[in-house]
Amino acid sequence: MAMNTSKVLVGGIVAGIVLNVIDWLVYTKLIAAQMAAQMDAFKPGLSAAMMSGNAITIYVITDFIYGLLIVWTYAAVRPRLGPGPRTAATVAGLFWLYGIFINSNMLISGMMNYNLFWMTSLITLITLIIGAVAGSALYTEEGAPAA
Repeated sequence: MAMNTSKVLVGGIVAGIVLNVIDWLVYTKLIAAQMAAQMDAFKPGLSAAMMSGNAITIYVITDFIYGLLIVWTYAAVRPRLGPGPRTAATVAGLFWLYGIFINSNMLISGMMNYNLFWMTSLITLITLIIGAVAGSALYTEEGAPAA
């Protein structure tokens, strides 16, 4: 069966919105002070640069791209793993593992201590699962009922 591109797009946008809302809440409200303290301890002024308008624009775009890629990957593996939240969570876990390897440079370089690294990693896993489940819930194959 062919991938339903329009449903990937709709689901990806929904996943991107979910990722952006959760990231905004987490990184501007819940752990903003911890992130700022660690970034500025590493390099004074880094937290301000990471929260500039240009940086925020990139974060927002990145979350939408992640949302689209997650739903596209869900659609690709759905015929093999089956439809539903378990498959969406599996895809989210795959993206999370990839992200852990990419972001480990923040830990190795001293930008973050172990506690903040693992806290943000856990938050990211939860965020990706929620976004993946929300976005994939809207995906159906052409001519097939939703899961």
